[in-house]
Amino acid sequence: MEVLLLNDLLRLSPEESACAKVRFNQHNGTDDPMELYKSNPDKVNVEWLFWKTKQRYFSVGQIAICLLKLSQDQWLLTTIKRVTEDLNVSNGICYHGEELEQYRPLFGRVIIRYHKDTQSQGRMFKHIQDDLIVSQILPAPFDGEDFPGYDNVRLSFPQLKTIIDCGKRDWEAALKNQKAVYHITDKHTGKLYVGSATGKNGMLWKRWSDYVTTGHGGNVKLEELIRQNGKDYAEKYFQYSILENYNFKVDDSFIIERESWWKETLQSRKWGYNCLLYTSDAADEL
Repeated sequence: MEVLLLNDLLRLSPEESACAKVRFNQHNGTDDPMELYKSNPDKVNVEWLFWKTKQRYFSVGQIAICLLKLSQDQWLLTTIKRVTEDLNVSNGICYHGEELEQYRPLFGRVIIRYHKDTQSQGRMFKHIQDDLIVSQILPAPFDGEDFPGYDNVRLSFPQLKTIIDCGKRDWEAALKNQKAVYHITDKHTGKLYVGSATGKNGMLWKRWSDYVTTGHGGNVKLEELIRQNGKDYAEKYFQYSILENYNFKVDDSFIIERESWWKETLQSRKWGYNCLLYTSDAADEL
C-alpha cells in the first residue's frame, strides 16, 4: 500500500527541503503544549516554536515546521513559517517568522505518524522527510477531544478551562442541562471534594465554569486553600470527574441527598475538603 508523505502535501523542492527544519513539541515535564495550543495556538506556533535556551534551532531563511505531539508517534501539524529575523535572545523567543499562507488550510488538520527516537527537538527535514507519514487529514482543525460520555469524564484544570473558554459545543450541550454529583481530586495531597450541580446553581456547565473563573467555586475549604496558595494551585493539581449525572427534571433535593451519600462514602468531610457541618454545595458548605 502506497503511503502519503508530508512532502506529498507540501511539495517542497529539493532546495527548500534542504533548508527546512522540523521542531517537535511535547510535554516538557511542566507544561503540556497541547493544552496551550487548544486555548491559544500562538503559545505553540510562536513561543514553543521559536523559543531558544542555548541551542540554536533555526537560521534566517530556513523553513520552520511545527509539529505537536498528540499521542505515541502521532503529531499534529500546527504551522509552517519562514524565519525572517534572529533576535539573538537566549531563554526567550529568539526568532521572528512569516507564516507560509499556501499551507494554512493544512494547519491543525494534518496528523503525522513519526517515531521520534532521539531527545533532539529539532531535525532537518531532508533527513526525515521519508519517515513523516500522513496518518490522517481531519475535516476541520483539531480543537481537543470530543465529549467521551459522562462515565469517562476526567479533566485537569487546563483541560476544563479550554473546554469552557472555547465553548466547545459537544461538551456544552452535554453539561449545560445536566444535574450531577461530581468530585474534585487534589492530585498533590490526595484529598477529595464532593459537590453537586443543581438547578439552583446553574447545572453542571455553569457550576464548573465557576471553578474555572475562581479556582474554588465559592466552597469554604477550597476558597481557603486558594487564598493561601493562589489560583495556580488549582490549575496545577485539581482534577474533575462526574460521579452521577441526572437530567434537569430530577428534583434538586434528590441530587443533594446523593451528594451527601457520596461524601459519607468517600469520607470527604473527615479527610477531604468538605466541611463537617453539612449544607449543599450550592449554598457554600460551612
